[in-house]
Amino acid sequence: LQELLLDHVFQRLGVSSQGCVDHPIVLTEAVCNPLYSRQMMSELLFECYQVPKVSYGVDSLYSFYHNRRQKWPCSGLVISSGYQCTHILPVLEGRLDAKNCKRINLGGCQAAVYLQRLLQLKYPGHFAAITLSRMEEILHEHSYIAEDYIEELQKWRCPEYYENNVHKMQLPFSNKLLGSTLTSEEKQEKRQQQLRRLQELNARRREEKLQLDQERLDRLLYVQELLEDGQMDQFHKALVELNMDSAEELQSYINKLSVSVEQTKQKILQSEVNIEVDVVDSKPETPDLDPLSSEQSLEDMESINEFEPLFAEEQPEVEKPVAAVQPVFNLAEYHQLFLGTERIRAPEIVFQPSLIGEDQAGIAETMQYVLERYSKEQQAVLVQNVFLTGGNMMYPGLKARVQKELLEMRPFQSSFQVHLASSPVLDAWYGARDWAVEYMNREEGWITKKDYEEKGGEYLKEHCASNVYVPIRLPKQAPRAAEVAAPSRTLASGTG
Repeated sequence: LQELLLDHVFQRLGVSSQGCVDHPIVLTEAVCNPLYSRQMMSELLFECYQVPKVSYGVDSLYSFYHNRRQKWPCSGLVISSGYQCTHILPVLEGRLDAKNCKRINLGGCQAAVYLQRLLQLKYPGHFAAITLSRMEEILHEHSYIAEDYIEELQKWRCPEYYENNVHKMQLPFSNKLLGSTLTSEEKQEKRQQQLRRLQELNARRREEKLQLDQERLDRLLYVQELLEDGQMDQFHKALVELNMDSAEELQSYINKLSVSVEQTKQKILQSEVNIEVDVVDSKPETPDLDPLSSEQSLEDMESINEFEPLFAEEQPEVEKPVAAVQPVFNLAEYHQLFLGTERIRAPEIVFQPSLIGEDQAGIAETMQYVLERYSKEQQAVLVQNVFLTGGNMMYPGLKARVQKELLEMRPFQSSFQVHLASSPVLDAWYGARDWAVEYMNREEGWITKKDYEEKGGEYLKEHCASNVYVPIRLPKQAPRAAEVAAPSRTLASGTG
């Protein structure tokens, strides 16, 4: 799958992937990415595509690097929130402190699912129309982060505030009513089409009924032949299987089935000549010997009876005037979603994961936990550049909320700065581009084919936007006792 994705990317970039890809490649990876994942990717790039060199970096650190070029401090606390998770990354002197990184398993995807669940419970009639893609659109266009969540909920209790701030979203619907816009010719044509369909349905039902009755009649005649041949044991056994008591009862059923078969044949012959619709009797004259077939026949008759009110036995020549059906309510308003407190409840989960039943800490608690792992001097350095990046950081009011949380957790009269990425979604790509241009002719950060062959696929050269490389350290195995004793015995035999 990864190979297909890379082939598609190379094709979109106009780079031929046949033979080799003679271009350096910059890739992003997750924070503290497992060595096995990097090993598989390096193996694919060097062995399959024969790339000259590869560099790995973290997307949020590339975004931090891109905005740091605007004279921001080289140290800071990066808060990155994307589609699946949120990371708190401390950066000291331009390098990631991987030991104190923290992750929250919440992002834009969980917020969209939570909003979908809220609106489906609120509007059960529009369950199918409240899709996940629409919820993501609502999150991007209508949601915001409350600076004080409890206080904001109290504001929504006021009817006037609700009317001024509620957002209405129109769901797609069709306003065309059947029967109100059809002309008399269209109605007649529709009636004829339904009439033909009902004729075909009746003809098929008659043929099936004739075949079933004929099979039953043949079975009963076979049992009667057993009586005529004098095979009494088999005859009585067959009567027990048919749930009959005597030969007279058998003869009565044979007579009824014979009459039913003849009547059905006459109806089939008549329907081929006459175009009138003959509805099959819903109550058969003959007894049902097969319980399964009786259930099916009853279901078939019920489905046919649904069509009976639509067609009278006589064909009316003059259409009666039909009054236009007017709805008792506005369909457009019925297909509207009113977004009230849902606008702040869905994105609030990154600060309060307990809203959706997650036993995790939110952004504020995790940020405080990370800061408390440093000395007061280092904390003061980190909070001077709290950097927000990622697509889930684009809610209005999020920067003010982070500032409020920092104001509550920091000492009295201490200073801090919160910066939002210039483009939270695209700055990771811009940062990777800037780094590639600046370090293209340097060895720092690039893994060559020689490095891959000597040090393995999990090898990483660190740079300002990369993970920290932690090589695999295999424990040394203690020599076995037999291996230790073997050299001593050899030495003793040689001495002797």
